[in-house]
Amino acid sequence: MKQNIFECHGTCSKFINYEIDDEGRVHNVKFMGGCPGNTVGVATLVEGMPAAEVISRLKGIRCAAKPTSCPDQLAQALEREL
Repeated sequence: MKQNIFECHGTCSKFINYEIDDEGRVHNVKFMGGCPGNTVGVATLVEGMPAAEVISRLKGIRCAAKPTSCPDQLAQALEREL
């Protein structure tokens, strides 16, 4: 699996590291910055999940008045890869 890095925009997290296996499943998600409880929780929940499902569940989630969120940024990162 190839390690991917996505630069976040509009969130407290600055980068997301993640891997997608040959079957399109998400692994080893690590947010750099952000609220540890939330980002570790999201990373744990999506472990082994198909990337397309992660995208459909997380895309468009907002953080307060911000137009995006850490989960939304992960969805955008995965969309870029697919």
